[in-house]
Amino acid sequence: MTCKVRKAYLSDLEKLVEFIVVEAHEAEGISKAPGKILNGIRTGIENENIARYWVLENENQDPIGCVSVVKEWSDWNCAFYWWIQSMYLLPSHRGKGLMNTLLQEVKNVAMTEDAIELRLYVHRNNKRAIKAYQKSGFSDSDYDIMILRL
Repeated sequence: MTCKVRKAYLSDLEKLVEFIVVEAHEAEGISKAPGKILNGIRTGIENENIARYWVLENENQDPIGCVSVVKEWSDWNCAFYWWIQSMYLLPSHRGKGLMNTLLQEVKNVAMTEDAIELRLYVHRNNKRAIKAYQKSGFSDSDYDIMILRL
């Protein structure tokens, strides 16, 4: 199967919303309002300073997956960390190395923009995702994520 990664466009919005709604349910068992997700993705696509989105297409140019990133400035390093915000592959395309195809594109762009690291967070109970990320070269961090709800 020949797949390619390309930048996401507003014409991809409906499919990206569909993917991310499913991702939220799979990753954390939660239901998210599609309207809010639509507005969030639209905002990122329209302003790359907020987020960047890529789409993985099959040989028929049908979207079969996506990834998005946000940047975090590090004053210690005078550079950006790139955080993977969303990663989704249709179930029928999992286990075929396609996540690496998406990640390679993100890594290539990140390196051209002098990012220093790709980072992500994954729900501790999402064992399948943890295994897939480890297979792709991610390792545990020395940091725990803490939150203060507002």
